[in-house]
Amino acid sequence: MAAEFVQVTNDLEKRFMFLVKRLKAAYDICAASERISQEERDQIHFYLAVRSIVFKLTKGTAPDTAQMNAKVRDMIKDALASDGVEEIFKLNDDKNKETDIFDEDYLAKIDKIKLPNTKIKLLQQLLAKAIEDFKKVNRIQGINFSEQMQRLVEKYNERKESDVLRSEVLEDFTDEIIDLYHALKKEKESFNELGIDFEEKAFYDILKALTLKYDFEYPDEKLITLSKEVKNVVDDKARYTDWSRRDDIKAELKADLIILLAEHNYPPVDRDEVYKEIFEQAENFKKYQSF
Repeated sequence: MAAEFVQVTNDLEKRFMFLVKRLKAAYDICAASERISQEERDQIHFYLAVRSIVFKLTKGTAPDTAQMNAKVRDMIKDALASDGVEEIFKLNDDKNKETDIFDEDYLAKIDKIKLPNTKIKLLQQLLAKAIEDFKKVNRIQGINFSEQMQRLVEKYNERKESDVLRSEVLEDFTDEIIDLYHALKKEKESFNELGIDFEEKAFYDILKALTLKYDFEYPDEKLITLSKEVKNVVDDKARYTDWSRRDDIKAELKADLIILLAEHNYPPVDRDEVYKEIFEQAENFKKYQSF
């Protein structure tokens, strides 16, 4: 309940986290002193425990536990044992990288949590993880969803003081995060409608976005064909094995892409910026190819 209270506003959370960090720094120096009573130690451990819970909700790992007594460590463990909480934290564990974060079971577990601010933090973690994974393949759409999420968080953090404790405001924000989560899931599966695969859709999206950004027309059926061929070039593991360590191979990849785009008359306007953004998607794709 203390951790929930601390998260009522962004300012309160930041102030609490800063002051308890200073408290910990002072305690590190004075911990061995006999002038600190057991009651005072328990009080310090309590504040450190609350900070650890909030830290884990926002950063994913809980510090300070090594200094705490067994009673306080158990308190943290019990506080985080709610259905859904531990499952979401496991998303940051490398051993669980293959977990399907779009499994509806995760949302069902989070929905059981009765503390609204804690639930919001967990949903933010879930959505951030989903966007992060999506961005490894589809850079432009990943950035788009990151920006949408950032706007939601800013809206939540900047809400009026009169709305801070209103349950309907928190429920609305929770619903908005879940809606964005479902929108991301729908976008992730949208390649089926175009008859291409998930990775080809990433190149289709950047090629399509550039037609809008630089105001030129290019037939959709040609975009689909081109996206397949661009992906084939970028996905050539044998030819561009050391692309990230060797500038000559990276230059060769760029040259091959320019030639391919020229063969397809893309873009039909003279804009060097178009190539730059396609290269950024290609390099993003190559960077995370092994994931």
